[in-house]
Amino acid sequence: MTTELKRSGDTHHGDGHHHEHDHEHGHGHDHDHEHAGGLLGRLRHALTPHSHDHTEAIQSAEESSRVGIRAAWISLVGMGLTAALQIVIVALSGSVALLADTVHNLGHLATTIPLIIAFRLGRRAPTRRYSYGYRRAEDLVGLLIGLVIALSAALIVWESVRGLLQPPELTNLGWVLAAALIGAAGNEAVAIYRIRAGRRIGSAALIAEGQHARTDALTSVAVAVGVVGVWLGMPRLDPFIGLVIAGVILAVLVSSMRTVVHRLMDGVDESTLGRLEQAAAAVPGVLAVQDARARWSGHRLEAELGVVADATLSLPDAHALGERVQHDLVGRVPHLDRVAVTVVPG
Repeated sequence: MTTELKRSGDTHHGDGHHHEHDHEHGHGHDHDHEHAGGLLGRLRHALTPHSHDHTEAIQSAEESSRVGIRAAWISLVGMGLTAALQIVIVALSGSVALLADTVHNLGHLATTIPLIIAFRLGRRAPTRRYSYGYRRAEDLVGLLIGLVIALSAALIVWESVRGLLQPPELTNLGWVLAAALIGAAGNEAVAIYRIRAGRRIGSAALIAEGQHARTDALTSVAVAVGVVGVWLGMPRLDPFIGLVIAGVILAVLVSSMRTVVHRLMDGVDESTLGRLEQAAAAVPGVLAVQDARARWSGHRLEAELGVVADATLSLPDAHALGERVQHDLVGRVPHLDRVAVTVVPG
């Protein structure tokens, strides 16, 4: 016998019965992985856009989508203002490094709009053609984000090589330095906001976008270093910094695409299945747990598993046991939106 439960606010199906669950689960959860210590480990953790299967809050599907859309719009405005300021100063100064930083910012603007569309599309009800809904659009946008970032890195390399062969005459270096510092502060603020929002709702795409904004902040600092180099009589340091920026962007791109492909291939952290199995096994009446599976659909988790119960249970009691298992799983596993439980006689 199989029963299925959807998160709070959705309809609970099981043998013809329908129940509404309007309660919220606000449990916090620690990260289920460790990071390397030391300065190198912290830097790698800051630059690598990894997803956290167990994160800071449990949201309903509708609420998590609203959080994601709001975060995307607010960060879009913040990065737009930063990019506009940098475009003006690039025109005045001719700085290749600042141009590289600005191009990357514009790339983020170009990828944020499809992300907003994907969040909205994911809220649409399933249809006969798309019976699981449209949430995978968010993961597909991740591929588009990777393509735009790759193109921006290629443009940066082209401009940097041209700058190394024919160093431009830079002017208004004071303004370039000011723009770089403003860009670093603005991008870091956007990064913190996006990453926190992404972790709250379990969105790998939003977390990755936040990590990209963080690399923008670091590259803005690199621009400031290039300006100092020009003041010290090393004009080729500016396009060289542009090449360094391109290298950082490509490294982040590889990590980002690894996460996106991981989710498109229905991959989850092993700890996710462990949490599902432990929560189900803790329910009184469950003798064993078998065949646990889970996958991400956008920023929501879907799961299925079997629980072994006493063979003498009546059909209504077995159904009630399945409902208790489903209720506990939804309460304990962050971002779990739909779970199907099969009750197997022991």
